[in-house]
Amino acid sequence: MREDTKSPLPAAESKVDLSGQQEKSECESLPGSSQNASRPELPFTYRNSTLAVPNLVGATIQHEMIVEYLYQQQRSRCWISDIDSLEEGAFMRDSWNSYITAPVLLSASVLAEALVDLNAEIVITLKSKVVETAFRVMESTERVTLRSGLEIQVLPSLRDIKLAQRHQCAAFIHEESYILVWDDSPTKLLERAADLEHQLVDIAWFTATGCDLKPPSTHNSDAGSLLELGYVVERRPTYINSVICACTLSLSLLVVGLGMKVLAHESALDHTYARLAAIAFTPIQFLLALFFMQVVIVCAFQLLGLVGQCHTNSTYYSAKPPPRVKRLEALPHVTIQCPIFTESLETVVEPTIMSLKAAISTYEMQGGSANIFVNDDGMLAGLTKIEIDNRKKFYKKNNIGWVARPAHNPVALTGRPKFLRRGRFKKASNMNFGLMLSVKLEEKLAEVVRDETRSQQDEDKEYERSLVQVMSELPCRPLVGGNIRVGDYILLVDSDTRIPEDCLLDAVNEMQLSPEVGILQYTSGVLHVTKDFFESGISYFTDLIYTAIGYMVSNGDVGPFVGHNAMLRWSSMQDVAYFDEDEVIKFWSESSVSEDFDMSLRLQRQDWTIRFATYTGEGFKEGVSLTIYDEITRWEKYAYGCSELVFNPLKDWLRKGPFTPLIRRFVTSKTPIASKLSTIGYIASYYAIGSAWIFSLVNYFLVGWADTLIDHWYLPSFNVFIGLVFVFSFLSNICLAWLRYRTSAKTNLVESLFENFKWVLMFSILFGGLSLSVCRALLCHMFSINISWSTTNKEVENSNFFREVPKILNRFSGRFSYCVGCLLLIFVCAYAVPYQWRIRQFAAIFPLALSIGNHFLLPIALNPALMRLTW
Repeated sequence: MREDTKSPLPAAESKVDLSGQQEKSECESLPGSSQNASRPELPFTYRNSTLAVPNLVGATIQHEMIVEYLYQQQRSRCWISDIDSLEEGAFMRDSWNSYITAPVLLSASVLAEALVDLNAEIVITLKSKVVETAFRVMESTERVTLRSGLEIQVLPSLRDIKLAQRHQCAAFIHEESYILVWDDSPTKLLERAADLEHQLVDIAWFTATGCDLKPPSTHNSDAGSLLELGYVVERRPTYINSVICACTLSLSLLVVGLGMKVLAHESALDHTYARLAAIAFTPIQFLLALFFMQVVIVCAFQLLGLVGQCHTNSTYYSAKPPPRVKRLEALPHVTIQCPIFTESLETVVEPTIMSLKAAISTYEMQGGSANIFVNDDGMLAGLTKIEIDNRKKFYKKNNIGWVARPAHNPVALTGRPKFLRRGRFKKASNMNFGLMLSVKLEEKLAEVVRDETRSQQDEDKEYERSLVQVMSELPCRPLVGGNIRVGDYILLVDSDTRIPEDCLLDAVNEMQLSPEVGILQYTSGVLHVTKDFFESGISYFTDLIYTAIGYMVSNGDVGPFVGHNAMLRWSSMQDVAYFDEDEVIKFWSESSVSEDFDMSLRLQRQDWTIRFATYTGEGFKEGVSLTIYDEITRWEKYAYGCSELVFNPLKDWLRKGPFTPLIRRFVTSKTPIASKLSTIGYIASYYAIGSAWIFSLVNYFLVGWADTLIDHWYLPSFNVFIGLVFVFSFLSNICLAWLRYRTSAKTNLVESLFENFKWVLMFSILFGGLSLSVCRALLCHMFSINISWSTTNKEVENSNFFREVPKILNRFSGRFSYCVGCLLLIFVCAYAVPYQWRIRQFAAIFPLALSIGNHFLLPIALNPALMRLTW
């Protein structure tokens, strides 16, 4: 399964009687146009008719006004060659199979009948003198290349409109000698048509004057076909990370060695060797301190080390996009996979789909093809019938392939067949189900005997027949619609994602140039939903994480895979696929909440490369936690996932051993040792956070009752606190600002320093108060205690002081009980116990009091809805 077996281009969408409407534009104006037409102003505001108009009569009147306005614009801009023609004008869908037209007589025209197959909301014809000239000098009967380098499809006649690439939003109709332009918004439609006409004028002008048709480009090449023409991009490995890890190991071993030196020295003085039992704690001490030591070394390299590697491409890192070369063959097909649950269609899913469609439009005009594949896990899991119908209409209207698996039904309740939604987080099993259906469909289509006389209509019918056959063979009854076939590459996104309009071509080129790359992970910016301090703080932290990842990977570390905004090679996923106990193919691990980390480890074991790309900047955007509840849940999931990857539950240790097969295979794999050390340090950091409250409590009694008895090998929590504050709150912030200044990510060093230090208090409370929650997740896995989490909120919830108070008391009652209990303990041990048992030392009380304060303040101080004191 290792070879890149290309999936054929997708068949036409499954014909399901669904309809829908939207107000947002499918595509933006054509990128790269030499002139931008002024945005036309409608005499009214266009809204989704199903929402703005309470009855069908009102909707029809609104549509008639829009169509009449568009027709007036066509005539005023001379886009109509003959006002008496019955083949030129404006069209707007009134119902699924009918259009309102201007002129009215167009409703019975051949064009109106053909537009039913186009599945477009608003369409106009464009037949100006410029267009007529373009048809006379047209060199190709397949496509017209614009000055921007994008291509517009050419269709022989209206009979071939079924074959149109819909996301291009325009097509030359050769037989009728006009251009069809379509969109979902009337203002965007006029803007698109004007841009197209301007670019045609540019073509005529530059051709007539003998100038170069294309503008100069820094990454265009005249090569013919990437690897087939011997085009190879040299990517030298970088070994700076190996030096960093060597220094980290040296520093860690030095600290451990100094501790052993103290033990040996004290034993030699008093000839008491019982203290040497502390050596057994050395491996745990080493692991818990590993991440801290790594941060210290990385800070030194950020201050004084090289930064040129941050601007060059290497084995695991892409700072520059690949060259765009002219191809002799078609671009590979890309499938954009988007798992969703019960998120709002209007506020969350629809903006994401519009972003995806804009990127597909650009890619299709560059010569490629793509489809959207939604795995809808919420349709049959609690949505109302109206919400289900709205989703179906939305999917069909936007040419989206979708799969909705049945609800969780473990014991065949209510007469429905048994069906298990496996996994604690459900995202992995949701994607597995959709990919499984696609694989079964491809197997059916591969059995079809094809000859040269076979048409696209025949392929569409075969697709429908095969899909029905696949559905009939399933023991459950999912809902399926549209094109669910998977292309050569899968762009994995979340439901609250934005992607750059021109990103697919670069991603495909890089994957084609580097056949060893299994995943191309892109850096991401933050999709802001609110303006409160908590989201701003988490946004800052997200940017910090991606900056750190980019720096480490540019140094030679293996690229990470974060589970979204990544291009995956379909053949690499097939290479690491496996079958479960029911002999059902699985691509994503359903037994772990960290299915992305699991996928990354399995790919690396099979010698696939994970690469991290930063050349898109903040073009890719992801949502972050909007509330402290979601942020705590996120850390609990990560901690639980890390524990799942490394350790078997305690009940299985005698039978399976303490370590999972996955981590054993990873440690013995060919992955660079430096990358293994970084991964182990990352995992160990969760155990360091989770154990912080335990160490502060133990330290309270050790320092309070046995301060003069404990060995100097023991480092009190107060000393540890001083080190943590210096490194994480002071040194790392200075080094981050200096690194961003040196790499030109930030041009103002003072502003960067101010931005870093203004969030110190918030993150001191956050990380100081996460210990109990992280520890809870780790212990739940180790002791096989059932734990579940609610879905992350993708949109803002209206809340106030009186709603938040009971919510906080209900969710964090255990946390507050611990805090109150520890406070009582401190006061009792300070005043109520016999003198010899009293604990009043500052070094004993302060670390515990700080831990109590952070845990108490976390759900209160970091809750904007509570801090606003609104009701």
